[in-house]
Amino acid sequence: MITWINLLHLYQPVNTDAHVIKEATEKSYYRIIRALEENPNIKFNLNINGCLFLRWEELGYMDLIKRIAGLIKQGRIELAGTACYHPVLPLIPEKEAGRQIKENEEILQKHFGKNFKPNGFFMPELAYNPEAARLIKSMGYQWIVLDEMAVDGAIGRHDFNQVYYDKNSGLKIIIRSRKISDSYVPKTVTEILDSIQKSDEHGRGERVIITVTDGELYGLRYIDHTAIFEKLLKRRDLQTITISEFIEQNKKEIIAIKPQPHSWVTSEKEYQKKEPFNLWREKGNVVQKKLWQLANLSYSTIENNQNDINYYWARWHFVRGLASCTFWWASAKDLWLLSPISWNPDLIERGTNELIRSIRALDNVATRKIKIKAEKLYISIKKAVWKKHWAYYWKK
Repeated sequence: MITWINLLHLYQPVNTDAHVIKEATEKSYYRIIRALEENPNIKFNLNINGCLFLRWEELGYMDLIKRIAGLIKQGRIELAGTACYHPVLPLIPEKEAGRQIKENEEILQKHFGKNFKPNGFFMPELAYNPEAARLIKSMGYQWIVLDEMAVDGAIGRHDFNQVYYDKNSGLKIIIRSRKISDSYVPKTVTEILDSIQKSDEHGRGERVIITVTDGELYGLRYIDHTAIFEKLLKRRDLQTITISEFIEQNKKEIIAIKPQPHSWVTSEKEYQKKEPFNLWREKGNVVQKKLWQLANLSYSTIENNQNDINYYWARWHFVRGLASCTFWWASAKDLWLLSPISWNPDLIERGTNELIRSIRALDNVATRKIKIKAEKLYISIKKAVWKKHWAYYWKK
């Protein structure tokens, strides 16, 4: 028997095109929910960013939200909290992180009840630092899930049957398998089950597999022609439980650790060099450096103009520009088989446009000099992006 603990992360940037939302929803999100409805013994953890709920509302997917609500009531889905617009929490001001966590809670309560409060929290990109963890704990959450790097900065040598305790924050932690999570998980889990049957017919006790992946893997990014996912859920040698259930079952054997900053893509080399968030803020990446300058200028300007008549709209644009995708698409890294190279000038430009519009939106005449400064920075970003694109990535 294998116990599979599966957390699926459902997220699309709030300002992405409608057809992108629809494609992910039709190919992946509906498939996941339908599979749960058809297999009453299966339980999953889901993280759904509040910004995706906003787009579902706009695009008329209220039936999907209601079906999710039904599965939550049945105890078949355990939902995790998160930051509404998917920022990299260790890289943004704590005040902003708190605002986005609170807004996400309000959206969940709108759809699942005024007292709805998840036990656990999904840190976008599994990007961890002690300050963000302490904030999450202070807002009433009990657990987080982290990458293998959390234990001792290494990959491939951990006991996934174990629950950990974060000495930095007081949160409980479970650790995902990076190797399995970076594959088409249903196929890998099926292969593991088959190999156990062949090598050990009598079994050697229960094994635990913990995976955390993007929900888009289940249909959008991987075309599962033979329905491996659906077949897996019907196997009698597989059981699934939620993260809260797993923690409760293992509460007497918790090991204390003190995680250092890392994410779900941090390499051992980056960890050792104390550069854990290179994918979104790399020292030598000129485009990312300028993007963060604009983001920080936007944040400070908006904070200093909270009485502005257009404050709401300034923040409306700002949170959209601050999403991790703005910086991710500027990293230009070839990450893994099921993901394209992380370079897209159009999507970098989309986030940059939101950041500059957040400053443009302010009505206060005292922001004139800041506006001009921001425009110059904005132009320099666009120049750097397209120069790099035509010189290095176009037709290569």
